[in-house]
Amino acid sequence: MEKDNLISVLESLLFVTGEPIKKAKLLGILGIEMEQLDEALQALMEKYKNAQSGITLFSKGEEIQLVSSPENGEFVEILLKNEMQDALSPAAMEVASIIAYRGPISKTEIEAIRGVNCAYTLRSLLLRGLIERNDNPGDSRGYVYAISFDFLKKLGVENVNNLPEYDILSKDERINSIISKE
Repeated sequence: MEKDNLISVLESLLFVTGEPIKKAKLLGILGIEMEQLDEALQALMEKYKNAQSGITLFSKGEEIQLVSSPENGEFVEILLKNEMQDALSPAAMEVASIIAYRGPISKTEIEAIRGVNCAYTLRSLLLRGLIERNDNPGDSRGYVYAISFDFLKKLGVENVNNLPEYDILSKDERINSIISKE
């Protein structure tokens, strides 16, 4: 893959993911070697630094994430505080419900059920403490989401099995067929 094209594709993947992504996963998607990936990541970092961009790359171990620039932190904080004080959006309630009834569940599976990207919604629910993100035991490259203890406390439910129609909705074969297509 041509270097400029690789940088563009990498930038798109990081943007769409909206959360840390492991280099191993990027290597698998892009079909390139680690050296090429590191060069592209370095070029992307320089691009953001030289353009005085509002976004930058954050790296922790083998994970990379596209994040807002620290210089804009005070404005991002205002936005997030306002959102945290607002009621849950319909999209957030839908994602929380999917996680409650089908969790632990991957982001890919949630998106297959909803049909739209849910990175921002997942981040909002994580920040509110309503869901938890854990390593996916079946796939070292991703995460699974589950409802949190606080979620249950806020609903006044001591166990997910006590959610309305849990036995029916948690096992609905129509959802299983959607997830299995992914």
